[in-house]
Amino acid sequence: MKINIYYGGRGLIEDPTIYVMSKLTSVLQEIRVQVTRYNLYEEKNVIAMLPKTLKEADGIILATTVEWMGIGGLMQQFLDACWLYADKDKLSKLYMLPIVMAGTYGEREAELTLIKAWEILGGIPCNGLCAYIDDHVEFETNTDYAKAIESKAESFYRIINQKTKMLPVSNTAIRQNVLRNNSIELTPQESEQLSMYVSNDSYVKKQKEDIEELTQLFNEMLDNGEGESGQEFIKNFKDKFHPLDDFVASYSITLSDIKKTLIIEINDRKLKCYYGEKSDAEVIAKTTHSILNKLVLGRITFQGAFMSGDLTAKGNFKTLRTFDQVFQFNLS
Repeated sequence: MKINIYYGGRGLIEDPTIYVMSKLTSVLQEIRVQVTRYNLYEEKNVIAMLPKTLKEADGIILATTVEWMGIGGLMQQFLDACWLYADKDKLSKLYMLPIVMAGTYGEREAELTLIKAWEILGGIPCNGLCAYIDDHVEFETNTDYAKAIESKAESFYRIINQKTKMLPVSNTAIRQNVLRNNSIELTPQESEQLSMYVSNDSYVKKQKEDIEELTQLFNEMLDNGEGESGQEFIKNFKDKFHPLDDFVASYSITLSDIKKTLIIEINDRKLKCYYGEKSDAEVIAKTTHSILNKLVLGRITFQGAFMSGDLTAKGNFKTLRTFDQVFQFNLS
């Protein structure tokens, strides 16, 4: 038999939940149960992958500490991950023992939250242990409390070993008839693979970069269908781009008469130029289509248009002055 413990506290020495978990582990190991503990505060970067650890377990213990209210964020993240990525067929056969120790009010409510969550996930919750602990030293040295914890461990073992049937509850009906996961239907293997991707920061970052590139591509494709003038400006900026080493800047140029905004992003020798929105651009400018046309034809400079009032701008003025160095339209 294998039982996993998922601990949602912060790992503080005085946390009575740690003592309870240790007592439960000791008793279960004496009756030859393999016990594996996962400290969520140590696994917080890979919580999305933890549901796959349920696959080989016969039962689990959800242990948390109420420090001010509720079950805490780490335990909630783990339950969210179970809802999204766990094998629901496996969950339907998995017994869960809730353990909640509190240094403040709310231990019973937190235990009930764990029970309700496990029922809605489709699992089998058991009556757990919850207590308000005012003095953790007194609690840990009380032999009567120790016996109660040991008895609960033995009871949980018997429930799993005998595959005890539980009476039906309304939360199961709610899950089947009301609560529906709107995500794509995935096999257990696909859910496990997805959880690995979600927990991989480099993969998520690469996905965001790919989406940004696709967005720019589609913006340029849309510009192709909106007439030559919009695409002509983009082409001119790309043709007259003279990169400066280690220069990073962004410009937002709104053409008030045609209600379009040209975004220019420069990162060293890379240039992105498209129509869209960028509220955090370093230089936010406003002019007209005809003034921008004069600019790309080399008849005026960006700074000259600003000084004459044909173009208004706000933001980083050093970046504004550098515009004419990066885009040299007056050179043939």
